[in-house]
Amino acid sequence: MYRIFIVEDDDKIASILKNNMEKYGFEAASVTQFREIMPELEAFEPHLVLLDINLPYFDGYYWCRQIRARSSMPIIFISARAGEMDQVMAIENGGDDYITKPIHLDLLMAKVKSVLRRSYGEYASAQQAAAEAGKHGELAALGLRLFLNRNELEWKEQRVELTKNEQLLAECLMKRPGEVASREQLLEALWDDVQFVDDNTLTVNVTRLRKKLEELGLPKAIETVRGQGYKLTIANTNEETPR
Repeated sequence: MYRIFIVEDDDKIASILKNNMEKYGFEAASVTQFREIMPELEAFEPHLVLLDINLPYFDGYYWCRQIRARSSMPIIFISARAGEMDQVMAIENGGDDYITKPIHLDLLMAKVKSVLRRSYGEYASAQQAAAEAGKHGELAALGLRLFLNRNELEWKEQRVELTKNEQLLAECLMKRPGEVASREQLLEALWDDVQFVDDNTLTVNVTRLRKKLEELGLPKAIETVRGQGYKLTIANTNEETPR
């Protein structure tokens, strides 16, 4: 049974969310201490967090960063803020998805189920199987090495840890080095319910992967091809094969 942790300070909304999660067979709990939510979250050991932005003491962006420092569990923001910049900040701070209030419960459940499938269910199993099929679960291209079963990317013996979405993007681009991966291909790699995804969300995730590549010393590794998509291009490298 998947466990859903709800961080929402409106008691009525929190109750509706909890009841709806339980209606669909999930175990759900709501935070009670907003000054410090981490002890409750860690005790509950959730598979997914529903996180509001406007909270007492610290906002949802702050708590998202705190969770991300400890875990890669999926986080879906739920907020009355409908502005594009709020959604961008949610993704940049580590969120996986965003839904605006008033909450459409059918849409919320579609997003919850999609994220859970991608992180733990059939899609995660398919990715795990693909990783095990490769030698040591690795993918290599243009000198980069992606460790599929550890969510790590390596360049010249330097490594960075990737989130689930960053790994899926890197894998999609590394499977076609030097070739354009269309926005549609990348969206499908990240989200099975593409119709619910704002195109800007892909842009934000690509930006996050670019920052990880910058940490490895590759500031221009992902090239934007206007009107088409993105491609992985690293100058003066020789493509490697997995050890």
